[in-house]
Amino acid sequence: MKIDSDDILTLKLYAIVKFCVRLLSIFMVFVIIMGVVDVGWTIWQKLMSAPKFILTISDMLATFGAFMAVLIAIEILINITIYLREDVIHVKIVMATALMAIAQKVIIMDFEQLEPSYVYAIGVVVVAMSIGYWMVHKLPSASQS
Repeated sequence: MKIDSDDILTLKLYAIVKFCVRLLSIFMVFVIIMGVVDVGWTIWQKLMSAPKFILTISDMLATFGAFMAVLIAIEILINITIYLREDVIHVKIVMATALMAIAQKVIIMDFEQLEPSYVYAIGVVVVAMSIGYWMVHKLPSASQS
């Protein structure tokens, strides 16, 4: 099969993109490791401060936010890995990652510091993302039709 110059250019550009995605996955693993270290360090600091070995509700909420951030980073790494393996961006996984991100936002929200319109807007985003995720799961995929 003969390949013209446009195909060669496309193949080279595609190889560069693949390399960049691999590099991103390495960076994401570093971010995950640093996030886990940060969660451990934060818990250690909270447990060692007075009163010792006690986590307050605000300590736990801050820790939950850090946990969720690490879980979101793991989901992003999974997205990158699947893209590298299958050359396709899976909408279900991206939607699940987005739902985790908005859930993390809701978990760490300080409702006393926020405007009601902001809380309503976040609520609308949660409902919209949930409906979208449900629809993606319920609709038949293109490969099944």
